[in-house]
Order: sequence, then structure tokens, then C-alpha cells
Amino acid sequence: MKAVIELGGKQYIVAEKEQILVDLIDGAKEGDKVELPVLALLDGAKTKIGTPEVKDVKISAKVIEPEVKGDKVRYIRYKSKKRVHTEGGHRQKYSKIEITSIK
Repeated sequence: MKAVIELGGKQYIVAEKEQILVDLIDGAKEGDKVELPVLALLDGAKTKIGTPEVKDVKISAKVIEPEVKGDKVRYIRYKSKKRVHTEGGHRQKYSKIEITSIK
């Protein structure tokens, strides 16, 4: 059984006992439980689409790591013969959650 959830303005396809990285959840601590709304439920031949959420279906998730740093992304702005050269970077923060049950 798989489900489509929405968290932080993004949609994820998840299954039970799966660990995923989502955008940083503010104020989350290790071991916190999170209830997530279900947008669609995929169960073999059966598919339920919500308007906007599927009724009577909830997903429980547990925060494993409240803050995980992603890969560093580097960028360079360069113009030849103009002495313009700037460098910068960004490192996104994520939260790691585990889907405990789909009910």
C-alpha cells in the first residue's frame, strides 16, 4: 500500500516503514509523532483520490532526526574581461521521518 502525502508544500509518495527526507519541520524533536493528511491512496488495483484529502485515512510518522544537512550547492558568477567573479553556496536543511502506519 502506498500513499501520496503533502508536507511543506511538496508531495511525496510513501509506503509503510519507509524513511524519507522532508523540508525542515520547525520545533520538531527526536521521537515526535506527526499526523499527515493523505491526498491519494494506492492499494493494488484500488485507488482513492481525495478532494482534497481522503477521508478516514491517516498516516502516522515519527521524527528520526530533526535536522539533517543536505549536500552543499556551489554557484559561480563570472564575466570574462570584466573582473567580475563571485562565488556562493547553499546547504538545505531537512528532517528525516519514518512512516510508522497507514490507517
